Amino acid sequence: MTLAALHLGHVLNGNIGSENRLDFTCIGPAVNLAARLENLASKLGRSIIASAEFARHCQSVLEPLGEFAVAGFAAPQATFGVPNGTVAPTGSARSTP
Repeated sequence: MTLAALHLGHVLNGNIGSENRLDFTCIGPAVNLAARLENLASKLGRSIIASAEFARHCQSVLEPLGEFAVAGFAAPQATFGVPNGTVAPTGSARSTP
């Protein structure tokens, strides 16, 4: 199953590393939370999971999934998912393989 975690936050991105080995990457708490939520999506049997911050900005209907302890974060994180059977509205952004 393909998994996706949706979150909004600030990141630091760019070429990180040494002169001999540079990798273009993103780092920061927002990246860490998205990665932890992606892992949680798998445990919940969901293909898409969203943070409270994403849900706050989202115009689509998301259902609350509960609050979960997430490694690296002191407070439990509220999570949201797409209701079962929901179809994306016409004209919405879609990813292509």
